[in-house]
Order: sequence, then C-alpha cells, then structure tokens
Amino acid sequence: MLPGFSIGLAHKGKWYELARIGVHVSIVGAIYKAVDRALERTCDTFQIFTRNPRGWRLKPLTEDAASIFVDKVAKAGIDPVVAHMPYLPNLASPRRAIYRKSLYALITELERCGKLKIPFLVTHLGSHTGRGYETGLKNILSALDSALSKVDNETMLLLENTAGTRNSMCSTFEEIQIVVDGIEHHKKRVGVCFDTCHAFAAGYDLRNEDAVKKTIDKLDQLIGIKRVRVVHANDSKGDLNSKLDRHEHIGLGRIGEVGFRAIVHDKNLRELPFIMETPINEIRDDFENIKILRQLSKEGTA
Repeated sequence: MLPGFSIGLAHKGKWYELARIGVHVSIVGAIYKAVDRALERTCDTFQIFTRNPRGWRLKPLTEDAASIFVDKVAKAGIDPVVAHMPYLPNLASPRRAIYRKSLYALITELERCGKLKIPFLVTHLGSHTGRGYETGLKNILSALDSALSKVDNETMLLLENTAGTRNSMCSTFEEIQIVVDGIEHHKKRVGVCFDTCHAFAAGYDLRNEDAVKKTIDKLDQLIGIKRVRVVHANDSKGDLNSKLDRHEHIGLGRIGEVGFRAIVHDKNLRELPFIMETPINEIRDDFENIKILRQLSKEGTA
C-alpha cells in the first residue's frame, strides 16, 4: 500500500490508489491526437479545447474525427476527458453582439462535447465590463438557460471560479451559488470546476492543511461538494487575495508544496480529477508537473 493512503479510490467501478492527475493538451493536427499526447504524459485524465481557442470561427467536427477520438479515449482508459470553452466568449457581456456570439459558442461547444462523448465542459462566466454585477448575472443566467435548453445531451457544464480581477464574475463561492440557484430547469446539468490558483487569488487560503480544510468546508457549505466535478490544480504567482490570474508550476508559487499536498489528500477532493494548466517553459514542463503532483499524492499530509 502506498504511503498516505489506507484505501484506494473508487470511480465508475475502477479502483485508484492515487489521485487522477493530468494536464491540458493540444489538439494540433487532429483532435484525436490529444489522446496520444495525454498518454505520452502519463495522464489519468486530461483537458482540451475542441477548437482553436483564440478565434470565433471554427472548423466543423467531422464524424470520422469524433469517432476516432472516442475510440482512442476508450482504448486508453483515461477518465474523464474535460473540454474547456475558448477564450473569447463572455457570457456576462452587456454588448449584444458579443453576447450572441458567446451564446452561440457555448451551444456549439456543448454539441461538440456530445459528439466526442466528453462528460464535462468548463466555462468561465465572464466580465460585466463595468456595467455592474446584476447586469452580468442576468446575461449569464439567460445564456446558460438558453444553451442548456437547446442542447439536450449528457455533457455537464462546469462553472469555474475566477481570480477576482476587475469586473469579473463569480470569484466567490457565494456568487457561484447564486448562478446555480438561478438555473431553474437545468440544475442537474450544472457543476463546478474548482481552480486553486483562482481561489487563492480571490482570497481563499490553500497554503496548509488547516487552510485547505476551512476553504473546502466553506465551498461545501455554500455550493455543495457534490457539485464539484473537476479541480484545476494550478499554483499561483500572486499572493493571497492578489486578484492576479497567473498560474505557476506546482510547488513554486504562493500555494506551495505543503498546500498542494493537503489539496490532493483532502477527503472531499481526492477522488476528483486534478488537471493542471501550468506553464511550459525552461523551468518545467507538463511531465515534471505531473511527476511532482503525483509524488505529493503518494505522501502523507505532514
């Protein structure tokens, strides 16, 4: 038995002795090549953009590409696969043209996830751009209701907490719960993606075991831990409550190794998939970050 675990972790009938750990991988060349890249990195889980994330235009997803992707994922035994919304959509936008394009992007992504049999789609909830929280909230709720009404498949939409940058929506657990409560007809299809860097930047301490417990207990009280389906495991370049959305390598940021050891061992989080969106540079790459987070999951929470 590995140190730090007296029992394994069960998920969909599978048994894991360690946390499921992966990274965001590229789809360059063909969407199904992402599976090969995930396997190369020894991922247990992984995240992708299903399209070019930096533009509004997109190439259609062919049936052949979707079929190959689904087959490769099944053969690889990687679970779950997570998709992320592209960068440009802003569901809170008061500008009608941007709002309409953002809603269309959300609908399209839900449809693509259905074809790819991807169970989770992560979305940021955007910025009210100075027009006020209530305006942003109204637009978000309208967009989520419209998209989930139009696309009826098994993909769950995960709302990601933000770092609290100026005019951003849903940096607090209270604000996320307001959105969940406002989705009257589709609550079963909405969950949460908990981003550690964003939470820390927004003022939720994660630097040690006691701090992690307090933060996750608060999340459970306000949102419900069962609604959290994915953890974005990212260290933070910024200090606690800095409102700085800058990801750092695991253990090299302000959360640190002690914090991440506590995070991957937390009783409410450890059965969830941990997906990193950490930098790739001269300091470290995906392989090293996976190795380090996996090692922390083997260790005790001293």
